[in-house]
Order: sequence, then C-alpha cells, then structure tokens
Amino acid sequence: MIDDLDRTLEELLTRGLPESLVDQVTISFATPNDQFPPTSVSLPAVDLFLYDIRENRELRSGEWVVERRPGGDVAQQRPPVRIDCSYLITAWPSEGSNTPALDEHRLLGEVMKVLLRYPLLPDPVLQGALRDQPFPPPSSTLQPGHLQNLGEFWQALGGKPKAALNYTVTVALQVFTAQALGPAAGERSVGMAPDAAPAGA
Repeated sequence: MIDDLDRTLEELLTRGLPESLVDQVTISFATPNDQFPPTSVSLPAVDLFLYDIRENRELRSGEWVVERRPGGDVAQQRPPVRIDCSYLITAWPSEGSNTPALDEHRLLGEVMKVLLRYPLLPDPVLQGALRDQPFPPPSSTLQPGHLQNLGEFWQALGGKPKAALNYTVTVALQVFTAQALGPAAGERSVGMAPDAAPAGA
C-alpha cells in the first residue's frame, strides 16, 4: 500500500503543478542525504522522503462494521487501522542554476499550493490499493511533524539543512478478517420449515 501512496502523490503533483515545471522536474522518494541526487534522479527535483509511519490512535474505532452479503448472509468486521504516513518534502534546483535558492523556493512554493488544495486526496489520482479505501484519504500540510529536531535530522543524514514541508496522509489498512454471522434476521434458508408436515400426511 505504501508504494501505492507514493504513486498517488506523484500523480497528484504531476496533475497539479504547472506544465512548465512538470516537463522539467523529477519527483523522487529517495533519502535526501549528502549523496542526493542518486544517479536515477535528474535535477531539478522534488523529493518526498517518507520518514515516519505510525497508527493514528485518534481515529481508532472499536465499533464493528456489519455488512449484508449477496445471498442474505451477514458478516461483521473490525474497522481498518488508520495509518499516518509522514513525508518531508524538499526541492532541489538544477546544478547549473544562477539563483539556486530562488529556484528551490519557487518550486517548493508550487508544491505547497498543490498540497494545500487537496485536504482529501481526490479519487482520480488514487493508485492501486488506495482506490479501495472506505473513504478518501485525508492529508495535512504545514502541520507539526514527528521530527523532534530538524537540525539533528540533517546532521544524521550528512547533508546541509534545507527548507522543507511536512506532509502527512492518513490511509486505512484492513488487517482483520470478516467473521460470518449467518443469514440476516428474518431470513429463512430455502427448503421446508422444520415443523411443516408433508402434503397429504
């Protein structure tokens, strides 16, 4: 599912960024360390580094979901686990740029506008397993992230501090198996009732 989320965000940015940028910019999910960009990434680039995955306990629900299946049977299932996936988003200008800081900030600003436009990821961009979500995945942009100290983060990666956006998407992950409850109340199986007598008896 996480790879589907990556592809969804790539599709969101590809559709939302100005065409003049989309034709030039690479969207990457690599670690933004002192070796960035890797050989597979050409600059300029937007990098979405997935740095944290954790359960969203505020959205945890203990209520079972009851559903009626074709044929009249009823099943119950625990609700899916809600997972927060947090990205640190950075922009990387072309190596030959005469105004690298301005180019970086312009690109980061365009990305910010796209993300703020969609507090819920729209259906047309959802990829793979995300198309089967029980509700559109909510997102939050420019909210406090789970990195306690950005300075220590960049130091640990061996890179120089950069302007960055924190972006979190909450996805639903169904890890539980449905339990069959039998026919719905008031339903009878096809056949003779237990107390019915054969005709002519």
